[in-house]
Amino acid sequence: MSTRATDGRPANIARAVPPLTTPSFDLAESNLHVPPARQGIVPRTVLLERLTATTAPIIAVVAPPGYGKTTLLAQWAVRQGPRVGWVSADDRDNDPTVLLSYIAVALDRIERIDPRVFRALASSGAGLEVPRRLVAAMATMRHPVTVVIDHLDAVTNREALDAINALALGLPPGAQLAIASRDELPLPRARLRAQGGILEIGIDDLAMGDEEAAALLADAGVELPDVDLPEVVRTTEGWPVGLYLAALAVNAGGSHRNIGVTFSGDDRFVGDYLRAELLDRVSRTEVAFLTRTAILERMCGPLCDAVLGSTRSSAVLERLESRNLLVVPLDRHREWYRYHHLFRELLLSELRRREPGMITELHLRAAQWCEANGLLEASIDHAQAAGDADRVARLVLQIANPVWASGRSDTVMRWMEWFETNGLIDRFPAIAVHGAVMFALTGRPGGTEAWAAAAEQTSVTGMQPDGNTMEATLAYLRALLCCDGPAAMRRDAQIAIDGFDPGSPYRSTMLHFEGVSHLLEGDLDRSDAIFARALDAATRAGSAPTIPLLLAERGIVAIERGDWTAVNAFAARAVALMEDGQFDDYWTSALVYAWAARVALQRGDVDEGREHVARAALLRPLLNYALPVVSVQALLEMARAYVALADQGGARAVLRQANDIFLQRPALGNLPDVADELRARIDTIGAGAMGASSLTTAELRVLPLLPTHLSFREIGERLYVSRHTVKTQAISIYRKLGASSRSETIERMHELGLRERV
Repeated sequence: MSTRATDGRPANIARAVPPLTTPSFDLAESNLHVPPARQGIVPRTVLLERLTATTAPIIAVVAPPGYGKTTLLAQWAVRQGPRVGWVSADDRDNDPTVLLSYIAVALDRIERIDPRVFRALASSGAGLEVPRRLVAAMATMRHPVTVVIDHLDAVTNREALDAINALALGLPPGAQLAIASRDELPLPRARLRAQGGILEIGIDDLAMGDEEAAALLADAGVELPDVDLPEVVRTTEGWPVGLYLAALAVNAGGSHRNIGVTFSGDDRFVGDYLRAELLDRVSRTEVAFLTRTAILERMCGPLCDAVLGSTRSSAVLERLESRNLLVVPLDRHREWYRYHHLFRELLLSELRRREPGMITELHLRAAQWCEANGLLEASIDHAQAAGDADRVARLVLQIANPVWASGRSDTVMRWMEWFETNGLIDRFPAIAVHGAVMFALTGRPGGTEAWAAAAEQTSVTGMQPDGNTMEATLAYLRALLCCDGPAAMRRDAQIAIDGFDPGSPYRSTMLHFEGVSHLLEGDLDRSDAIFARALDAATRAGSAPTIPLLLAERGIVAIERGDWTAVNAFAARAVALMEDGQFDDYWTSALVYAWAARVALQRGDVDEGREHVARAALLRPLLNYALPVVSVQALLEMARAYVALADQGGARAVLRQANDIFLQRPALGNLPDVADELRARIDTIGAGAMGASSLTTAELRVLPLLPTHLSFREIGERLYVSRHTVKTQAISIYRKLGASSRSETIERMHELGLRERV
């Protein structure tokens, strides 16, 4: 997992970087469709007129569950016509790549968007770059478009919410973004109100009056005397789902005199009503079906059969849907369904009250069925709910790599954090290894060391679920960390190669590290031969990001040999593979770009050299002592480029970062000597003006957040530092970019092309 390897299908370099025009993972098709109109749905005519008339770019529909937010926006979307993209959010959208992929697909179905959006989504920087690309795509469309995001309250990931904020605040003229949520939206509402940029619809707007309430009850088959209707509306406070639950209770045999449920924020009150007026009036079999299947976010007949240990669930679902608006079909074939969100919450509460001992077993059955039917991520969810750690570990080891490669790093990290939260790292050392590597790849060396220590304490041996031996897996991690020098790294790499499954994408990574071990000892012939083998292995395995890295390594050897014909050939191939930007956020790309800058400057192409080293510099926050070898290689190549550009500040900054790594990993072969030689050369360069190249790694982490709406306090929360620290770093950035304020700094970022890259 030295990069984000693909699933191994490509068989040559040309095919290793496919032209992504869709997400690299499956999306739930039902989440991209406006919920169909159903018999019994009351049109919200007055509200629809308000929505249709508004020109505000942002529409916020915020209210507790059961107020008809989805119904209102669905009716409006149908009125608006085909230039509306619909996204229903759910728990799996707690990953910016997933949520933004839904939005990108929704827009692409209205009018084709730039394929680079999907390539950016496959990289780890999707949360920062993609909203700007989506705004640009919307701005170039022939006619204005609208995006609706329903159930945004399901999304709690801060990066995903920041991405929605960036999209909302950057909307081009004529475009609209409508959001439905239980919770307040992550938007600067006061500023938007002052600018007339937001239409807000809340509880008071969504509450039904007498006329709409009468229509809802009538459609549900409940006729009330005129004298009773105002009292019903008053006691329910016009809460649509309260009215509907009351209608169901009457139809189940209750009396209209008992109607009187209102939303008070007290789920126990609503649950008591549901139990007394609805569940207690239907058969025990139907109650069991409703409560036990409530563990499922989405359900189909066979899945319900497996969970319940019964048959004919498909017929039950069809019957429930035909008479109950709280059972929602997800496709036209009436194959998949879900419960209304509030109804499901109430049913789950009732399940916990009635049969708490059944819940684990129900989740186990669901996990087993989902795994058998290829729904592995859903199986992980149910296995976690059931506490089936063995199944979770097996499935995570099976799919973590392709899920990570698809750009969904937050999803994988969430799985890893589950093991940590439940105190299971020591029990599953292969998971600990994966977690350690992932922390390293995301620039968190402290997490890497903690997880690596847990992995090394294992007494587990033999073959692991991913087809690799435990010994090989641990050796792989030790090789990456390189704590004991090149010779030990080489031994570990060889152990890993011998113990890995023949089809493992990690084999090419270990061949790479075996070759680097010889390079750090000055043995050019051995290193180049092994790099060539690694390049062939990476190509066969389809480890696309590893290919340009290995071309750069062979190019470094060719420079040492003075073979500039080979150097330029390697550079041309590597740069061609990097051109579409798909790998711009991979830590390995820092070395590729830095080395390519050195090559471009050697042949006199200063503009290309500056462009490449600028791309490399933006990856500096990912270069750390947890991945010391390639990190230091990249920093030294950057230093060489800065020396060639007579950029003393840039050269000193990257060498300081390399020295920080040497303090943690002193045994890195000849790299410390190379760093000393470069420091001596820097002293011969005249001290020039400070610039972007001299930014520290901490400042580079702050830089991409400056153009956002986030305050210094909020930036600090995201970077886990204080507001004071962020302010100090921001002032330093202003000075280095020759600006005096945040707004002026953003302008300088535009001028320097930094905003387009971060």
